[in-house]
Amino acid sequence: MADDLQLSDFTTGEKARLALLTARMAKRGLAGMDVDISDLKRKAERIEEQARRRKQK
Repeated sequence: MADDLQLSDFTTGEKARLALLTARMAKRGLAGMDVDISDLKRKAERIEEQARRRKQK
């Protein structure tokens, strides 16, 4: 999570999606070090960016 965001800055849906993405990253991580999780990281970063933009308004 970005340093300037707090948990309260996310909507309930965003929190749920981030939790799901984190679980999927962990599952892929168990498969080995050579498994690519960059697509899931990008999705999480997009959610954080949405929250950051909403916070700035």
